[in-house]
Amino acid sequence: MKIAITGATGQLGQLVVQKLKEKKIEAELVALVRNPEKAASLGIEARTFDYDQPNTLPQALEGIDHLVFISGSEIGKREAQHYNVIKAAKQAQVKKIAYTSLLHADTSSMILAPEHLATERMLMESDIPYTILRNGWYTENYTAGLKQAVEQGVIIGSAGNGKISSATREDYAEAIAEVITNDAHTGKTYELAGDQTYTMQDLAAEVRKQTSKSIEFVNLPEKEYAEKLQQVGLPQGIAKAFASLDYSASKNDLYNQDQILSKLIKRPTTQLHQAVKQALA
Repeated sequence: MKIAITGATGQLGQLVVQKLKEKKIEAELVALVRNPEKAASLGIEARTFDYDQPNTLPQALEGIDHLVFISGSEIGKREAQHYNVIKAAKQAQVKKIAYTSLLHADTSSMILAPEHLATERMLMESDIPYTILRNGWYTENYTAGLKQAVEQGVIIGSAGNGKISSATREDYAEAIAEVITNDAHTGKTYELAGDQTYTMQDLAAEVRKQTSKSIEFVNLPEKEYAEKLQQVGLPQGIAKAFASLDYSASKNDLYNQDQILSKLIKRPTTQLHQAVKQALA
């Protein structure tokens, strides 16, 4: 059996490869990446795979049985890109797809939701057996900039008092490895989120506790937050998108208490204090 992973050199993709290796299953792993040279460190076969080059995709998927389909990263381009991948998978007779969607994609106010929902529909209409993993936020989205935040004494954002049920990339990667190797999950749509729910104020309190330094969360209006992100060097479009996503968190779009993720990985999801400790180390 051959299992292919799209975006295998990305932060999530690399972890999926690692988790599949740890399972010690009788399967060959294939990295589907834009630049196979960058995949050398993964120690598996690598094939050129560019969502924007539809004519090359069926050949790249030749002989692939199961496909871990990690969604593209370019907002606004993903519906067309994902159509290319699903069409190619059908041509190549891929037997199963696990797709990384968005938490509550059918009800979320997030700007990412429509593209994910369109992809889910395409999958359902493709006749390819699938599992949809509606992933919540990565805890790393909040912890990646904590060292700088500690220096400045402030965490800024537009999430307000929104409840966030995030999990780490490793948690999600473990779930992906489980569903792509276990046919019991075929045909299912899973809402995946962390066991623990927190607010940005809770995050600031945890950082204060671990550093003994003064740090506060300052909530900004969406437009003002976008302007701040531009000031630190983000392009206008990306800054607006980030601010919009953060504002959506204030509406509890990232809140979920089903605890399906921890059931899939057969352990509790990574706690906030652990993720903060790792980020500050």
